[in-house]
Amino acid sequence: MIFELILFSVVTVFAFITFLVSLYNLLTAPVPGKNLGSLGNKEPLPFLSILIPARNEEENIEKCLRNCLNQNHRNIEVMVLDDNSDDRTGEIVAEIAAEDDRVKTLRGKYLPKGWLGKNWACHQLSEEAKGEYLLFIDADVILREDAAEIALNTLKKFNLSMFSVFPTQLLNSFGSALVIPLMNWLLLNFLPLKQVYKSKSSKFVAANGQFILMTRNAYSATGGHTAVRDKVVEDMELARLIKRSGMRMMTALGGDVIRCRMYSGFLSSIRGFTKNFYAGFDISAVLFVIMITFFVLVYLMPFVFVFFNTIWLAPVLLTLLSRWFTSRISHSNPVIEVFCHPIQMIIMYFTGWRSLYFTKTGIIEWKGRTL
Repeated sequence: MIFELILFSVVTVFAFITFLVSLYNLLTAPVPGKNLGSLGNKEPLPFLSILIPARNEEENIEKCLRNCLNQNHRNIEVMVLDDNSDDRTGEIVAEIAAEDDRVKTLRGKYLPKGWLGKNWACHQLSEEAKGEYLLFIDADVILREDAAEIALNTLKKFNLSMFSVFPTQLLNSFGSALVIPLMNWLLLNFLPLKQVYKSKSSKFVAANGQFILMTRNAYSATGGHTAVRDKVVEDMELARLIKRSGMRMMTALGGDVIRCRMYSGFLSSIRGFTKNFYAGFDISAVLFVIMITFFVLVYLMPFVFVFFNTIWLAPVLLTLLSRWFTSRISHSNPVIEVFCHPIQMIIMYFTGWRSLYFTKTGIIEWKGRTL
């Protein structure tokens, strides 16, 4: 009885803390078009390079480019690096480049030893870009016409060196809706997102390589992708370099302005989650296992214990409210997040072990390459 009471107290306190974090994010998380917007003047914005690494992206690249070219901010170049695709990615980019001279295409060079594919692609793009601001986006990102303008205004208004966005994920299958929201849950349930900007500590850091805007000076000063050449989660490493260099950054959610269709189904979502889960925390294997096991204890076991003692309703309700909050913030399906939460925790735990094993054994593959 005493053991159960101690366990209940620990679980409930932790569930309450993360409930407060998710509520804080619901009320304060930076969102373009909501609490991030224009400077309120007509000051001309500078030359912007939109840089897109693309490997086998024939299904996404045309829509991505059309959205880039449709930006209200017209002073841009859009550069695509065709990273040795074996589909029609290069042909599609060449066709659009023939229509609009703001589009430039590069052919990816041979991958050097010690580099990962995307990092090498981004580095090559940065070498050719002419803008004083560099916006790295993935080929599956969908930008509203004011996205670049809002991002640049945010960078200037808050005196930032880096601005990153977690795009709103477009979920087109039940399988992807089971897995992808876990990434948002891990972010919004544990990290007060506004503190990425307010705190100088590198412990408060988050970034998403699907949308990273940096000043050219900050990119060069930190070493850019050269400094993170062998990192699987290069976005987080870039953010840590910014923080450790004493520069300011902000991380936001995409809202209706920046969206992405990342993975199409359950298996592709699991593979994507596997690639980033363990590496993203930058902790030892032992601590990672302790962490995900503790997550199961706090966020899954009360759903079992409540059948034997109704006292466990307290952490259950706190957890479900947190899931509802994070679904509201990230524009995912609250019904799936609330009612499928126990299943998602099992998926999270399984994927955590999978990510750890694949990372340590060096057998993670992504787009035909071993990471």
